Amino acid sequence: MGRKSEARSAVAVKEGNAAPGDEDYELLYSKDYVAIHPSWNERINGQLRLIKQGFSVFMSWMPSSDPGRKQRGPSFERDRSLYTIRAVALEEMKSIRRHTPPFGWQYIIVVLNSGLAFPPLYFHNGGVREFLGTLREYSQLGRAGDDPNVYLVNDIQDPLQKSLSSLELADVPRASLMPISRATKTEIMEDKPQRSEDDSTSNDNVQRPPRHRDPNFSLQVLEKFSMVTKFARDTTTQLMNGLETLNVENAKRPSTLTMEAVPERIVSFQEAAATSEQGENGEASTNVGSFELVDGTQEDELPDIMAAREPPLGKSEWNSFLDGEGRVTNPNELKKRIFRGGVEPSMRPLVWKFLLEFFSFDSTSKERDALLVKRREEYRVLKAQWQSVSIEQAKRFSKFRERKSRIEKDVVRTDRATEFYGGDDNPNVDMLRDILITYSFYNFDLGYCQGMSDLLSPILFVMRDEEEAFWSFASLMERLGPNFHRDQNGMHSQLLALSKLVQLLDPPLQEYFGQVECLNYFFCFRWILIQFKREFVYDDVLALWEVLWTRHMSEHFHLYICVALLKRHRRKIMDEHMVFDTLLKFINELSGHINLVSTLHGAETLCRLAGDAGAACIPPGTPPALSRDPGAACIIPPGTPPALLVAPAQS
Repeated sequence: MGRKSEARSAVAVKEGNAAPGDEDYELLYSKDYVAIHPSWNERINGQLRLIKQGFSVFMSWMPSSDPGRKQRGPSFERDRSLYTIRAVALEEMKSIRRHTPPFGWQYIIVVLNSGLAFPPLYFHNGGVREFLGTLREYSQLGRAGDDPNVYLVNDIQDPLQKSLSSLELADVPRASLMPISRATKTEIMEDKPQRSEDDSTSNDNVQRPPRHRDPNFSLQVLEKFSMVTKFARDTTTQLMNGLETLNVENAKRPSTLTMEAVPERIVSFQEAAATSEQGENGEASTNVGSFELVDGTQEDELPDIMAAREPPLGKSEWNSFLDGEGRVTNPNELKKRIFRGGVEPSMRPLVWKFLLEFFSFDSTSKERDALLVKRREEYRVLKAQWQSVSIEQAKRFSKFRERKSRIEKDVVRTDRATEFYGGDDNPNVDMLRDILITYSFYNFDLGYCQGMSDLLSPILFVMRDEEEAFWSFASLMERLGPNFHRDQNGMHSQLLALSKLVQLLDPPLQEYFGQVECLNYFFCFRWILIQFKREFVYDDVLALWEVLWTRHMSEHFHLYICVALLKRHRRKIMDEHMVFDTLLKFINELSGHINLVSTLHGAETLCRLAGDAGAACIPPGTPPALSRDPGAACIIPPGTPPALLVAPAQS
């Protein structure tokens, strides 16, 4: 039994409330002498707790029931019940205001999303800092810009971060780092007596080793996807501005899908089939309208008009593309070859540097060797800058602390199921962390966002070298950086382009999405943001990225992959009348179950069918179009004060 479990059991025994369900709770924080003052001469002492149950964290405050200590005030029994706080989930909290008066005790006021607030909680024996520190481990806790004494709880103003937090899927759940899901609230510790005020163990922050993965973990995580519904629909307004012209054109076209109403209850394919009546024109009528009759028992297959996949590029064939000094003689032919067959694993560390434009195709072998020496030294300078920040400097460098903390939390749950990143005290995880922190110094304005660790992980896995992985990642972010901008213009432009491509290549599906208010295509957000990193098995991700980086058929080939995946499952989507929540859940359930070869076949077929019309759907400059600023990669001179390294844009 771990230390945390022992402590919890000891608490249960001491309180006389040991029960079979106690093992489901985890005590994160406990503090006695936290009081509520109903009036100036009344004081109700109690115990403040943070408790973890499943994947959710709850706060509770229970009045102390120690009969040996007289409570102040004549109406204690009435107020004891009135002021009790039972199991408030962190996601129900909006903010916490911290007060530190010149004389007297510190106290906090917890405000809920509904606008209601609990009475002030006075910390007569200290403990506010520890309370906020524990909250910060299990939620996004940040200070309000206009009042440093107000802490916002999971109130992420950046829409990109808000969507990422809702869509987050941890590879290995850890007790101390598990993201909070919207679980059904249970009345934790309801009607249980509290410990006495003189219990010396009440202030311990109890901890225990990480739990093993729950077999129902994926189902519990999927519940979180409904959390993005409101934000996704809010985003629709922005996207619809760009779709107005497209919808006008749609109105002029004959419709093959007529939807009168979408039921709130999700109708299964079997129910729809049982109630449908086939018409003379091959259409099916259901309780939600009529549309073209299709066989929903099979996936949609696209006509195969592309050549079969070739064997991966090997060393001897690679050498055939080089001249005597190591230059690539025919870059376009090389990219086409990689597009058709990929690269052998042993050749990826070299070839990827060309595909990511870390190496120039017209560079010689000697020039590349010299560039590596230069870049290694530049990386050491960048890394030394943040490593030299002292504890005292860090106290005055909030941006650095926030970024470093977020990175440290993300890397320990990035691809931990793979052997390269698995296990405790893994140096590769430390390397992943160091690269991301260094990049946040290198690109101050962009900083760090969740999802970047997903993009770096395969690169470090392939390179097996910290400096080379850093510069390869930095080159990739030259293309994908707009995906992480605060204004989300990069993501919006790609989602809008995707909507136009679906309108071009599958008008009935586009019209269906319009009827169920899904034209924002937000359910494809994760696909685009991190380039299908979580949709395919790890080896297939490496092969897919090689195809995308060639930009052989289109620099936006990833959008055609999105269309191919949607078309493959269009029958299930339409037959089961999926609305946003069920569609988002279904899309994410595809993770790890997508066949790469057939997906590439379908995407190339669509790209060829679309032709110039498809290219016209994608406005110039839509990411991942490469627009490299020659001066953007300048190196900060050694000795630059850390206080000058604060980026104003984002964490």
